[in-house]
Amino acid sequence: MTRTLVDYYRCPEELCRCVQYGEASPHLGHFGFGPEAICYGSISTGEVRPVATGELHDAFNDAVVQLGTVGLSFDPDQVIENLRFERYCRSEPKHQLLAGALSTKLYYAVRPFLGVGVRRHLQRLRLRGWRSTPFPNWPVDQTVELIHKTLLRLCVQANNGKEIPFIWFWPKGYSSCIALTHDVETTKGRDSCAALMDLDESFGIKSSFQLIPEDRYSLTEPFLDNIRSRGFELNVHDLNHDGQLFASEAQFLSRALRINHYARAFGAQGFRSGALYRNLDWCGALEFSYEMSAPNTAHLDPQGGGCCTVMPYFAGEMVEIPLTTTQDYSLFHILGDYSIALWRQQLDLIGRSHGIATFNIHPDYIIEPKARATYVKLLQHIADLRSDNKIWLALPGEVNRWWRNRAQMHIVRRPDGWAIEGSDSERAQLAYARLRGQELEYSFVAVPCGSAAHIGTAAANSAGDPAPVSLS
Repeated sequence: MTRTLVDYYRCPEELCRCVQYGEASPHLGHFGFGPEAICYGSISTGEVRPVATGELHDAFNDAVVQLGTVGLSFDPDQVIENLRFERYCRSEPKHQLLAGALSTKLYYAVRPFLGVGVRRHLQRLRLRGWRSTPFPNWPVDQTVELIHKTLLRLCVQANNGKEIPFIWFWPKGYSSCIALTHDVETTKGRDSCAALMDLDESFGIKSSFQLIPEDRYSLTEPFLDNIRSRGFELNVHDLNHDGQLFASEAQFLSRALRINHYARAFGAQGFRSGALYRNLDWCGALEFSYEMSAPNTAHLDPQGGGCCTVMPYFAGEMVEIPLTTTQDYSLFHILGDYSIALWRQQLDLIGRSHGIATFNIHPDYIIEPKARATYVKLLQHIADLRSDNKIWLALPGEVNRWWRNRAQMHIVRRPDGWAIEGSDSERAQLAYARLRGQELEYSFVAVPCGSAAHIGTAAANSAGDPAPVSLS
């Protein structure tokens, strides 16, 4: 019952002991854990609800904190996996996978002949009422973060208030992370890639390009080599983007064989599906190191739901890097917004949880001047955040490598205190979780026994590394 908590924080397991008491009900449903977190699973005390509305049973009130142990009425490993894999959606018909529906097949059949205006109108009709969707939370859902932070707070209490060390989420003490990606959907988008690389580079930013290998457009070796040689990443985007990749498990497995062929041909480590259709329980058939198809909250996407986290996580052998911000098409053509106000709000919310802000900007949709100007404002804002040493601006492949290395690191107790061991540990930052009043706070500074907690900034690790920001 402590697997996801220990994996999330990379903290000593002996300091994070959670046990479930009582026999859990066979019924799965929604319940609360504190004032903001909505869980999906089974509990041994109280009742669950089939939908995330109304007054939910608060399992936080059932928690029992004893010396060295936290007793819970639910299994947090089950709840976190249900959220990350969107298993709560299976009980909600409006969120069921739409890829096999007749309407979706018809839409993709005529899509090449529809202008953006017609598509926008149809999509707005389908999405009407989306703002009333109670769960996941809009515009960023941080349920997984809330659950983990609450559990760690209870573990600190169970250890007589002593701080718990953990491996900080990002290398060199960066507070959060940003990754910029580009899905290329049309021939016009493909032909705009070189100009888009020029634009990204003008702000000192590298990004990844996800390319459709079949039917949509042709790809030549010189085109692929140009992306690689300029230091950008090259990934696979679906197979042919016809909306049918997940129509059935048999069809997915058949297409996965061809997708894996293109992964090897491109030398690609990452994958994203068309229109973010997904079923992470099937994705073990894909031979990629990382996957990027799970949105944080999918209110504006064809398939509803959302993974409810702003952190990468393992989906089988692959690292899932969730898409945590609104896509450019949805911003411009569904919301009708050509400002970066929503993106800035999402960056702020994600930053507060020290997560990753992943952007998907299509070259196809920023060709016209108004959209391009909005994207330039976003690039400038990202560049400003980087210059303030608040965030790690990384390629998805770099995030994947760091998350894999961090998952293999361990905290060990030495005579002079705690230390981190493992590959890449020289970039890792030792952090501490402690209580200030009833709230859990993070710091890079260990507190000597008997002294007051010191929360705030600390010196930089070494010349050129960012000083840790104020943590919470």
